[in-house]
Amino acid sequence: MYRTLRLNSLLPRTSGSCNAFWHPVKSSPQSLKQVRRYVSVPPVSSQDRPSMYSNFKSHRDLPRIEKRWPTALGVTAVVLVGWAAFLTYVTNETKVTSSVVKQIVRTLKADPQLRELLGLALRPQPEWWLNGYPLIHGQINQLQGNVDVSFRIKGSLGFGTVYFTSIRKAKGIPYEILRFRVILDDGRVVEVRTASESRHEDEPSP
Repeated sequence: MYRTLRLNSLLPRTSGSCNAFWHPVKSSPQSLKQVRRYVSVPPVSSQDRPSMYSNFKSHRDLPRIEKRWPTALGVTAVVLVGWAAFLTYVTNETKVTSSVVKQIVRTLKADPQLRELLGLALRPQPEWWLNGYPLIHGQINQLQGNVDVSFRIKGSLGFGTVYFTSIRKAKGIPYEILRFRVILDDGRVVEVRTASESRHEDEPSP
C-alpha cells in the first residue's frame, strides 16, 4: 500500500462569506520535501494499462464478407466465351474469303446435277450469328498442301452439305482431289465433277 498525503493540510485555506477557495501561496523547501517524501506514484507497466477496447462489446453481428470468387469466375467465363467467339468469327471469315472456297462455290453452281436437284440460286447457307457469312468447318492450309472443308449450301429446291478434301503431295505439283461430294438432306449423294474431269469425259476416246 502506498501512503498518500492530503495537500490541503499543507496549504493554508481561507473561508469567505459564500464560498471557500484555495489561495496560491509560496511553498517552502521543507514543505516540498515533505510532499515528495510521502507522495509517490507506482510505475505502470504496459500490461496494467487498460485497453480502450478491452471492455467493448458489440451489440450486433459483424457483417458477412461476401465471396468474390463466383463473380470472378463468371467474369472469366464471359471473357473466354467472347474471345472464342471472336476467334471463330475471324477464322471463319478468312476461310469464306479464300480463293479455295470461292472456287468450290463456282464449281457447285456450274454442276448440272446439283442445279436439277437443288434448283437455281445455289449458294452457301448464311448464318445470322456470323453476320450473314456461312459457317466453314475444317481447315485450309495451302502451305502444307492440305484442304479439308465442309459447309452447308441451299438452293430454291432444297439444302445439302458439301464435303471437299484435296492434298498436294509435293511442292510445285497440282492438288489432287480426294473427295468432292454433296449430301442432300434427303440422303442422296451427288459426286461433283470438276471442270477438268468434265473435259476429259467429253473428249472422244482414241
